[in-house]
Amino acid sequence: MTNPPVSSAPEIEAVRRKAAGSSFYAAMRLMPKAEREGMYAIYAFCRAVDDIADDGVGTREERHAALARWREDVTRLCAGGPPGRAGFLADVVAHYRPRAEDFLAVIDGMDMDVAEDVVAPSLATLDLYCDRVASAVGRLSIKVFGMEEEPGFALARHLGRALQLTNILRDLDEDAAIHRLYLPRDYLLEAGVAIGEPLEALANAAVDQACRRVAVLAHGHYEEADRILFAKPKGNLRAPRLMGAVYSEILRKMEAVGWAPPRPRVRIPKTQLAMIVLRHGFGA
Repeated sequence: MTNPPVSSAPEIEAVRRKAAGSSFYAAMRLMPKAEREGMYAIYAFCRAVDDIADDGVGTREERHAALARWREDVTRLCAGGPPGRAGFLADVVAHYRPRAEDFLAVIDGMDMDVAEDVVAPSLATLDLYCDRVASAVGRLSIKVFGMEEEPGFALARHLGRALQLTNILRDLDEDAAIHRLYLPRDYLLEAGVAIGEPLEALANAAVDQACRRVAVLAHGHYEEADRILFAKPKGNLRAPRLMGAVYSEILRKMEAVGWAPPRPRVRIPKTQLAMIVLRHGFGA
């Protein structure tokens, strides 16, 4: 099978530009060119549907309809029909055969944000959300990594959830500004944090207790992902190994400063990122 051509689609070019300098870009640079292009296409799709959910343009009904059109286009593409706006995915679908159901799961996750503002979901709803917006992306990605489905889907389950929970803890204030709060209701109530306006909930110093319990969940998923990677399943594992190392370090840094207000946004300095790349990105 020949490698897919390098795409010049504007959707993929936008991802290349936006990724430059990020940990995602560092992970992608570790991949062979063909696989890197495949990942850029997948993330361009994720960016397109995420923008519908997050940019606030249009009514909920209009955004729901826009996601429905993406469902139709992706379904036709994966069935061999005309792809519509999903045309930039044609090469990656033809070459790597990702499952249509995983593209659709990502859209379903975005539709959860469109249907209503997610505020203090149950643990079950949070897990479903993480599966759709993160682990489903992992299930698409492991096809590009060349992994077999059993270890690949297990890695996607755990690493996707770990990364998404870390993002939730890092983006608390940004999410609250658009009336979203992904911390689980159970943990907030047990910490004594009233469920109401997200900004008010996050002004309560006791929110730190709830966040630390979410961090425990994330660590458990990182540990499971590390166990799978340690077994060295077939595939190019440098990118997922690096993403796990970078984001678990972000989580540790957040734990060190805590989540009581005011919360600084934790970042990894470029020098430290370079060291993590050297340590985790070039192993066997």
